[in-house]
Amino acid sequence: MSDLASPEAAVDVSALSFDEALLELQRTVAELEQGGLQLERSIALYERGVALHERCAALLGEAELRVQKLLERSSGALEAAEIRAADAGDQE
Repeated sequence: MSDLASPEAAVDVSALSFDEALLELQRTVAELEQGGLQLERSIALYERGVALHERCAALLGEAELRVQKLLERSSGALEAAEIRAADAGDQE
């Protein structure tokens, strides 16, 4: 892939689900590990990989917060409180 404008680069990282971002991150790492790339392509892949990693970390953080906010009802059932990572500081 010598074309810097790959189809993956056209997809906004913030629109990807965790599974989509992780899969693309794995592909990106595999391509970088193969080596033999032009410098520009390597840099573009590295930058995309960083963005994908940050997206995965943010989504994992949000999922962790949701799990932490599981509340036990008096009936014994669990209820998830819907919060976002940005709201976490307000909850502490």
